[in-house]
Amino acid sequence: MKRILTADLIYEVLSVVEEIPEGRVATYGQIARLTGRDRNARLIGRILGMSGYYGQYPCHRVVNHAGRTAPGFAAQRELLLAEGVEFRPNGCVDLKKYQWDC
Repeated sequence: MKRILTADLIYEVLSVVEEIPEGRVATYGQIARLTGRDRNARLIGRILGMSGYYGQYPCHRVVNHAGRTAPGFAAQRELLLAEGVEFRPNGCVDLKKYQWDC
């Protein structure tokens, strides 16, 4: 079943993303849980992929469950590095060290 994207849902997700502090990251699944949509991490990714239509949000602070950056978002790594987030040799963010504890 496809989820319909409503303005309320979009802004609820973006408001959580807005709370991620500089130098920290959150996962798609973490944001899904925080918005009461435990099993909808892909939906979060879909919303973040369109976030530019709704304003400026720190979507670069959201990574997948392994700490990998979003495919096709080349600037994400540089933005995170500029905030002091370090990457492991495999190219993933160390979630134990940088994951947002909300």
